[in-house]
Amino acid sequence: MGMPTGKFSGFEVSMNEPGIAWFEFNTPERLNGMTTAIKRDLIEAMTHAQMNDDVRVLVFTGQGRGFCAGDDLKAYKGTELGGTPLVQPIPPGHHNALGTYNGLRAISQALNTSVRNLDKITIAAINGVAIQTGLSLALSCDFRIASESARLGSATLRFGLLPDEGGQFLLVQLLGLSRALDFVMRKRIVTATEAHDLGLIHEVVAPEALRSTALAWAREFANGPQVSMRLLKRSLYNAAEQTWPQALDDIAAKTAISDHHPDVKEGVGAFHEKRKPRFNAWLERK
Repeated sequence: MGMPTGKFSGFEVSMNEPGIAWFEFNTPERLNGMTTAIKRDLIEAMTHAQMNDDVRVLVFTGQGRGFCAGDDLKAYKGTELGGTPLVQPIPPGHHNALGTYNGLRAISQALNTSVRNLDKITIAAINGVAIQTGLSLALSCDFRIASESARLGSATLRFGLLPDEGGQFLLVQLLGLSRALDFVMRKRIVTATEAHDLGLIHEVVAPEALRSTALAWAREFANGPQVSMRLLKRSLYNAAEQTWPQALDDIAAKTAISDHHPDVKEGVGAFHEKRKPRFNAWLERK
């Protein structure tokens, strides 16, 4: 069974060779604001992507002026977003204190957790405004490429709200405590260049170059040795929260897998033969 493609709740998925799943938010009239239905369909689609050998890299982007401008509070309970829903609607929660807790843990925070739990490389191609939910989704990805027209911010305090989807954790990891405090407490919304200077963005490109740049990065990652890359990705995320002995044990256990994979034999052989390695024969045989 291949990766589900087509239009779902608030986004569409297409496949590009070799194994690039392109997720595109398609409600530009709402600046691609999120709803419960969109988040649940995204979680389901990412589960498919994680379990499907046809997918090597995931790219997230948006149509129009917004990557994602946060939760669409007016439409949050609605399910009529076009496309074919992947999962059935459920109550969004937030009707009382316990409902808010459950809605965050089971839906909103679960979306970013699903992104971070992917062992495949993820890229956010930030085409426009990325605020609150959009920012935390982008920061959950491994790499971020932004259009010069992009704007990024948490800005939840402008409404008296909190960055409740994990944004505070992601900002502290990427900025450090002092700069994270400045970013959220001063309700900053920064340009792509400013975000790059802060370390939130890996590359800033002209708007017309965003798609081609994201695809070029995705192809580079997709052609790399998938087993070693996925093991290394998980080990790097683990290392950010582990002690030195724990990190050493983690990488040793993963090396015991990668060292005996055919990709290593191919990589070493290509080095000695002075040629480009041809990794991932195990995927191409499927």
